[in-house]
Amino acid sequence: MNFPAELKYTKDHEWIRVEGGDAYIGITEFAQRELGDIVYIDITAIGKEIAKDEVFGTVEAVKTVSDLFMPVTGTITEVNPALDNKPELVNTEPYGDGWMVRITVADDAELSGLLSADSYKSLIGV
Repeated sequence: MNFPAELKYTKDHEWIRVEGGDAYIGITEFAQRELGDIVYIDITAIGKEIAKDEVFGTVEAVKTVSDLFMPVTGTITEVNPALDNKPELVNTEPYGDGWMVRITVADDAELSGLLSADSYKSLIGV
């Protein structure tokens, strides 16, 4: 499995990539493997500020639905439009074209509480 070192991770299996004042969020390769074939992404909170650890949407796989948790407090500025027609991008490219939302980070200090790639690997037993 792949765990890019430049990303930060959560215990709930989301990743975050910060680019300036914005950040991209998705689910980890581990999470998408556990879920199986992803068929639908439901995120309706565009333009809203979501607090750290709050639910910002759901991901639906063939056999289950799982909540998506915000890694840091932020305002959702964009939902990945490619996922409307190709939700399977989360399975094939979880760290690339399978990103879910772009946010404006409200408090950079919250980033320091996230897991490094090595810490995340330890959490999931890899």
